[in-house]
Amino acid sequence: MNLRQGIEALDLDIPSSRIEKLEAYVGLIEKWNKVYNLTAIRDREKMVSHHLLDSLSILPHIEARSVADVGSGAGLPGIPLAIARPDWQVTLIESNQKKAAFLRQAVIELGLKNAGVLAERVEAVGEGKFDLVTSRAFSEIGEFLRLSGHLGKRFAAMKGQYPEKELAQLPERVVVEAVIPLEVPGLEGERHLVIMKLETD
Repeated sequence: MNLRQGIEALDLDIPSSRIEKLEAYVGLIEKWNKVYNLTAIRDREKMVSHHLLDSLSILPHIEARSVADVGSGAGLPGIPLAIARPDWQVTLIESNQKKAAFLRQAVIELGLKNAGVLAERVEAVGEGKFDLVTSRAFSEIGEFLRLSGHLGKRFAAMKGQYPEKELAQLPERVVVEAVIPLEVPGLEGERHLVIMKLETD
């Protein structure tokens, strides 16, 4: 399945010019992956389903003007979100210097005026006022919230199987608003999006 078919299957309205940018982004991952080991996936078609479509699948379930993507890695889900939603401001937080260098290059080459890179550990990032803080394959949910709780009030964690054990261990001040099963075209196995907010004292 190609990217356009996948976006259609997700029922997303993304103009052709942005789909071309998403395709260019996959090309950048392929090119840099040889040296920087950004992802274990080497096959382009799998990159499209397991990375791009997986990231884009959360779009119908989130609304934000400012997003912090924690442990962004190769820019997932942050860069696909920034491409698909140019009216959102996306901050990619990645402590690995090589990956951060890739992110900076990708932002420049893709002309993403609405994306920025912070090359530091998430807990060292100053107090944020982000509408939404996302993570994908970053850590367990409790650890994600412990490290990034100061960045915003609403959080979206991308997980595989329904994270029953992780949810059971969350502190009381975490309000789980929704656990949404995701259907990702071309990707077998379960995917879930956990949307939470933190209650302040």
